[in-house]
Amino acid sequence: MQVHKINALGMKCPRPIIELAKLRRKIEPGHVVEIEADDLAFESDVRAWCETTGNVLRDLRRSDDKVTAEIEISEQK
Repeated sequence: MQVHKINALGMKCPRPIIELAKLRRKIEPGHVVEIEADDLAFESDVRAWCETTGNVLRDLRRSDDKVTAEIEISEQK
């Protein structure tokens, strides 16, 4: 399992999700993406993105003003 990291700190909605979607198109199912963001909407956006796309939200944690999401990439719908 390969882990890909995205630093989306300082990016405003919808850019963190756009960066996640761009990377999703480049990597194989089974890989994991860890993305950090500090946009207020990111937590709800990443939950909705995973639900809509069928990718698995393995972990979501908040530390101060930063949210880190760990997503396992699934087959594209």
